[in-house]
Amino acid sequence: MGVMLAGCQASPPRQGPPAPAPGATAQAIQEPAGQGEGIDRGDAFGRIPEIVRRIEPSVVAVLSAIGEGSGVVWRQDGLVVTNAHVVAGAESVELAFADGKRSPARVLATDALTDLALLRSDRGDLPAATFAPDLPVVGELAIAIGNPLGFENTVTAGIISGLHREIPGAAAVAPALVDLIQTDAAISPGNSGGALVDGSGQVVGINVAHIPPEARAVSIGFAIPSPTVRDVVTQLLEHGSVRHAFIGIQSAPLTPEIARLLRVEADSGVLVIEVVPAGPADRAGMRPGDVIVSVDGDPVDSVEAFLGALRAHRPGDRVKVDAVREGKRLAFEVTLAERPRS
Repeated sequence: MGVMLAGCQASPPRQGPPAPAPGATAQAIQEPAGQGEGIDRGDAFGRIPEIVRRIEPSVVAVLSAIGEGSGVVWRQDGLVVTNAHVVAGAESVELAFADGKRSPARVLATDALTDLALLRSDRGDLPAATFAPDLPVVGELAIAIGNPLGFENTVTAGIISGLHREIPGAAAVAPALVDLIQTDAAISPGNSGGALVDGSGQVVGINVAHIPPEARAVSIGFAIPSPTVRDVVTQLLEHGSVRHAFIGIQSAPLTPEIARLLRVEADSGVLVIEVVPAGPADRAGMRPGDVIVSVDGDPVDSVEAFLGALRAHRPGDRVKVDAVREGKRLAFEVTLAERPRS
């Protein structure tokens, strides 16, 4: 299955003042009054123009020599959140705001494993967006605001299509694409870092990827959930980095061919290729050739689902991992460590 990160579109020629893409999810750490307050959830589709009017000032276009994406104001003192891949490799970054003004920005911190980045703008009079503390409800209104293909301040609408989604086959290329929100609000290249907003005007996710039409998909887009954004940004501001849980294995999908070769009685799961010596999995007794079939009792049928299950945990947490070895089902108690920093 093909998948495209939704950001960094090469910049097209511009006409008129630079109106930024309403974009990335941003949330104030201290829970300030945000742009979305006071919006009634009733008749949400009819109130989309009002919701957009309130959120638009918090959305920016993120411009660099490598292309452009979207971002959202996290704090009024110039802090903006976007996707890490939007600014990866960029030597300089400029932000374009909804009022037509521009400002240089520097990359303050990034976290590749969640594909989030913090930018610091020279401008300090910015309206912060409000980020939802909880996950949205499947079926509720979803509004995507961003900078697709250079069309700034673009708004599309749909619903929340699913939660806890993983994009099959994406883990090897983009490990951030797990535990995502799915939406049918149209997302295109350049939307990365843009906002996914609910009917109350709160940002519920940062748009990050979509499955393109050539993969026979119609309006299948994905966003990083707001609770993840809140946690990651808080850690980046406090520590400059993010602590991720580490189990200490190299994994691969279990294919039918490998299952037959290893004589594994499992239709799906995660094959353990390598175990880090003295790592958490090694200390728990796991070995190469084991096939992980569940974590904490929840089935895992892919590497992406396995990484998504670990995403909810912190270093020091204990997890129960069920695996199949030589026809026998075994249970391992694994104490997760902190992922080594590269």
